[in-house]
Amino acid sequence: MDRRDVLKGIAGVAAVSAAPLRAVAATPPKRNVLLLISDDQGLDAGCYGLGIKTPRLDRLAREGTRFTQGYATVSSCSPSRASIYTGLYTHQNGMYGLGHDVHHQSLLPGIETLPAMLRRAGYATALAGKKHVGPDAAFPYEAELVPERSGIRDVHELSVAAASFIRASDDRPFFVTVGYSDPHRAAGGYGNGPAWPGVKPVIYDPKRVPIPSHLPDLPAVRQDLADYYQSISRLDSGIGMLLDDLAAMGRADDTLVIFLSDNGRPFPAAKTNLYDPGLHLPLIVRAPGAAPSINDAMVSWVDVAPTILAWTGAAGPNYKLSGQSLLPLLGKAGDPARDAVFASHDFHEINQYYPMRAIRTRTHSYILNLAHPLDYPIAGDVAGSPSWQAIAADPAILLGKRTQAAYLKRPAEELYDLKRDPDEVVNVANDPAYAAVKAQLAERLRASRAATKDPWLAGQTDPYSHVGKHE
Repeated sequence: MDRRDVLKGIAGVAAVSAAPLRAVAATPPKRNVLLLISDDQGLDAGCYGLGIKTPRLDRLAREGTRFTQGYATVSSCSPSRASIYTGLYTHQNGMYGLGHDVHHQSLLPGIETLPAMLRRAGYATALAGKKHVGPDAAFPYEAELVPERSGIRDVHELSVAAASFIRASDDRPFFVTVGYSDPHRAAGGYGNGPAWPGVKPVIYDPKRVPIPSHLPDLPAVRQDLADYYQSISRLDSGIGMLLDDLAAMGRADDTLVIFLSDNGRPFPAAKTNLYDPGLHLPLIVRAPGAAPSINDAMVSWVDVAPTILAWTGAAGPNYKLSGQSLLPLLGKAGDPARDAVFASHDFHEINQYYPMRAIRTRTHSYILNLAHPLDYPIAGDVAGSPSWQAIAADPAILLGKRTQAAYLKRPAEELYDLKRDPDEVVNVANDPAYAAVKAQLAERLRASRAATKDPWLAGQTDPYSHVGKHE
């Protein structure tokens, strides 16, 4: 696609239908935002110590703040994106599961999102690529470039569209979101077949790929990982294209760039799980004026919306957000006060009800399985994957160090000593030696659920009565 064609097309892009917006405030200083969201990417990049080729993400990490302890609030696409956009946990904002097809989940009435708040503040707002949240009225992007469609993999097209919108919005500050489909699974693979424009494919040898600790060493798993890593390298190429365009336009010096993934890699024990591989994800933030750093503060995806609001000066909603701005952390090595993150999962697909709540600290992980008598459900794309098919063919095959039986049938409480057991295999919830630790974490989790008015917590009132009243 030619850049001039995209520029001509931008003027004709229909604005997303939405409830009437409040009066536009005076145009703020040009403190722009570029939000880059990858799809189903675990902690998989060269800058995070994995031996795959991601030179542009590595460069962004060297130029910005690379968070080593960044966590999604939930390991499921639509709910996670909703948390990013709203600064609220999924049990607060109502995006309990996937938004597309029969799953049909959406935000509760009255919940505000970044595109609405920044558009109201006078920002030019656009989305290129994947949206996967609803309802449309709650996400009034001024333009939806490269409209969401199944399996968009053309990272060059996404880059051209986003850069062209930025050029065309020269008289206003911009908030542009690029929702990549890589490295989410596609039908029959990861979209690696076509020769994508501007992308030199990086092919990985299945015999030499790194294998995450939650997966077994099987030929099918190795090939699956090789294809997955190739998709990440394509994503990296697209990010490089867009960042190069941003620099060429002279906008790198006034733009906050945030890169993160929505949830863990699309493999068993990662995606849809509240274990480390499902939640522990890449987060890189580059802000003009902030020194490069590696930061080990424990931060959450509910912190993204407060960060963007603080950077832009845009007014937030009339209720309290669950996160806090990351701006004070940029250029620093950490913050001892940020010592825990919380997670909240309700279901993935509509028939996969399995509510969980969790708290993670630097030393322990505590998970409540609220519907523990049920078998743990496997996400459709994971269930149909070559990896799961090879694993499930023999019930004796371990998921790393975990048995399949333990994976599919979980107790009411799980507690893991992350110092001794980083793979979260030995459940010490009933070990008397950990009684004090469990009691402390259980109380912190209960307090968080109460503060966020979790409708799954006994004694909470109708969640709808709290819409717009999250204080």
